[in-house]
Amino acid sequence: MPFPWLSAAILFPIAAALVIPFIPDAGDGKRVRWYALGVTLTTFLLTVGGYLNGYDPAVEGLQLVERVSWLPKLGLAWSVGADGLSMPLILLTSFITSLAALAAWPVTFKPKLFYFLLLAMDGGQIAVFAVQDMLLFFLAWELELLPVYLLLAIWGGKKRQYAATKFILYTAGSSLFILVVGLAMAFYGGGAPTFEYTDLMAKDFSTKFQLFAYAGLLIAFGVKLPIVPLHTWLPDAHGEATAPVHMLLAGILLKMGGYALLRFNVQLLPEGHAQFAPLLVVLGVVNIIYAALTSFAQRNLKRKIAYSSISHMGFVLIGIGSFSALGTSGAMLQMISHGLIGASLFFLVGATYDRTHTLQLDEMGGVGQSMRKMFALWTICCLASLALPGMSGFVSELMVFTGFVTSEAYSLSFRIVMAALAAVGVILTPVYLLSMLREIFFGKENVELASHTHLVDAEPREIYVVSCLLVPIVGIGLYPRIMTDTYRSSIEALVQRETTALARVIQPQPGSLIRQPLLTAPLLPV
Repeated sequence: MPFPWLSAAILFPIAAALVIPFIPDAGDGKRVRWYALGVTLTTFLLTVGGYLNGYDPAVEGLQLVERVSWLPKLGLAWSVGADGLSMPLILLTSFITSLAALAAWPVTFKPKLFYFLLLAMDGGQIAVFAVQDMLLFFLAWELELLPVYLLLAIWGGKKRQYAATKFILYTAGSSLFILVVGLAMAFYGGGAPTFEYTDLMAKDFSTKFQLFAYAGLLIAFGVKLPIVPLHTWLPDAHGEATAPVHMLLAGILLKMGGYALLRFNVQLLPEGHAQFAPLLVVLGVVNIIYAALTSFAQRNLKRKIAYSSISHMGFVLIGIGSFSALGTSGAMLQMISHGLIGASLFFLVGATYDRTHTLQLDEMGGVGQSMRKMFALWTICCLASLALPGMSGFVSELMVFTGFVTSEAYSLSFRIVMAALAAVGVILTPVYLLSMLREIFFGKENVELASHTHLVDAEPREIYVVSCLLVPIVGIGLYPRIMTDTYRSSIEALVQRETTALARVIQPQPGSLIRQPLLTAPLLPV
């Protein structure tokens, strides 16, 4: 019997979290943090072991499948597996969580509870990507909400209660749509209910049912992605979170929404997606422009980076709605790329705040004279975020643009208008990021700030965390196939499924601005 890599990666950190209350500790958290770091690193090695020993990128279907019957009469089973949609995100989750454990080194307030929640989140987030049963997905989705709520409510800033409450209301409320749609899909057509993805894919859902289910799931996942106007919880959450929580929110939590859109809305409801896809493209453009303009106007450092994240996730929506293997692959790469870049930026925000004790850009200035290493790290990460060639963000955004513009599913006029509007956001990104750098590090040093703070340069631990994130950012930027090859087959099969559905349900009208006859589904370049 093969080793259960995925089950081990899910259950090990959760089981390890239950041990934390029994670890003898003097109250300073020294033993607990080393223990948590060891657990997260072991979990990362388990996911890497699963990838190396049981995952073949050339296979489009499920791999590393583990299934144990739970309640057969209700169609419930412990079912996990990985394909091209989930495996890269499983690796991303375990990687960023291990770095978040290292980023949490300064945490001394209730360290046992903090690391307990961190490890529980690790298992829950891996489960979201690995489970192949919609009821298990809902349970895993809910499992990670409570740790995030407590991490915000206990270790957050001055308005932490407000931010945490807003987060739980938005995310838990939207989760009801997942439960309702999941039950409707399981019982659809009569007979024994089934929640497994493979069984749901085989069901012949009516177009009307798919439209209602798609709309419900779009709201649920749109909150998590987030999609404007369901985004307002994110700037508040980021505005009050600590550095490790920032990394988990930006690096992993937002990607859960993008993954779920691909897994459920596109894969299980292809005919619904065929009709909703133009709306996704429009919402993606709105995300890019609105969030970029809002970020430009922000004077709070955390909120500025938070709105930048929302803007970047707009490219994910455009890629998902492109009906192109290249565009969808770009959306997948954008999720991975932003996970790494967002985690690095928010970690630096936390490190800068620890030194300056302010988040207001008006109160900063000239700190680069005292923190040259920190300035260098900030500069590199900002260049990555504004999609500098040679960085992962450039490749992913270029793939989305190219995939959408060359897509044969939309009319030329629609593609030109949407691409031109999205380009406005791309132009704004370097403006607000570079102006932010100037305000923080350049110019005359703020005398008042320097008088009551000791501006210490980046520590080896901080340099190590950012360097670990920059290595894959640059690596993917220079050689994208190191990542795109891991999900090529799955993406091409997914796009083939949605283009088939498009040809079946859409009857293009002469002179239509949105649709035109679909010819072939282009494959990814070799």
